[in-house]
Amino acid sequence: MSKTYSIEKAVYAGVDVGASHTKVALIDTAGHLRGHGVRKSGVNFSATAEMCLADALQMADCTADQVAHTVSTGYGRHNVTFASGTHTEIGCHAKGSYFYFPEAITVIDIGGQDNKIIKLDSNGRRISFKMNRKCAAGTGAFLEEMATRLDIPLSDMDGLARKSTETVNIGSYCTVFSATEVLEYIRHGKKVQDIIKGLFVSVIRRVLEMDSLTEKVVMTGGVVAHNPYLIDLSEEQIGRRVWTPPFPQLAGAIGAALYAKATQTSDNE
Repeated sequence: MSKTYSIEKAVYAGVDVGASHTKVALIDTAGHLRGHGVRKSGVNFSATAEMCLADALQMADCTADQVAHTVSTGYGRHNVTFASGTHTEIGCHAKGSYFYFPEAITVIDIGGQDNKIIKLDSNGRRISFKMNRKCAAGTGAFLEEMATRLDIPLSDMDGLARKSTETVNIGSYCTVFSATEVLEYIRHGKKVQDIIKGLFVSVIRRVLEMDSLTEKVVMTGGVVAHNPYLIDLSEEQIGRRVWTPPFPQLAGAIGAALYAKATQTSDNE
């Protein structure tokens, strides 16, 4: 529903409710990111989305009345009661990535519960997409489970992996079997940092098995945002540069905000 507001001061909200985290992005009429909020999705998606929006509004120094339109996306997009529209997560991740890289690109999104590979042409039109959501291998949930097995904070994984001097091979496709492999490596005295690097390489291999990579490769998602070493390892695996937008975890939310802004443009036509 449209509101009464000044066009010059209007902002547009994108809400990406993932199974793991909820992200909100606020953009202005020029498309600039003004504020954002990220929290664990928890069990009440609507309440979490409202808290993320409040965080984003505070960062942007805006009021709720300035939000002209809100579009939600992601796993729990239909739970966002204050959204004026919804859009698919594939479409929003594509739009958010193309906004920063307006050319033919392949988007790799590594999320908390699923992975996506989206191919766009030079006009931003989707050529194809693949999504893996039936298995946790290669996702953020996989790394979270392995951090628990190794008894280390999830936030320490990136720094530890960078200290590795030997990469152990994690060959299993299943999270449960991978955990068994990790226990075996611990029993044989392998260093934790080497095991973590092996887990990171395993994540990349699971993603690369989903589809071929063409054109410029762009990586997004919370896993990459919190573990940037995955970018370096991906470049080693595929033999060329991998790009990321300024806020990889917000790609879907920014795409949703861009759809919200496009709604406003349509209203005024």
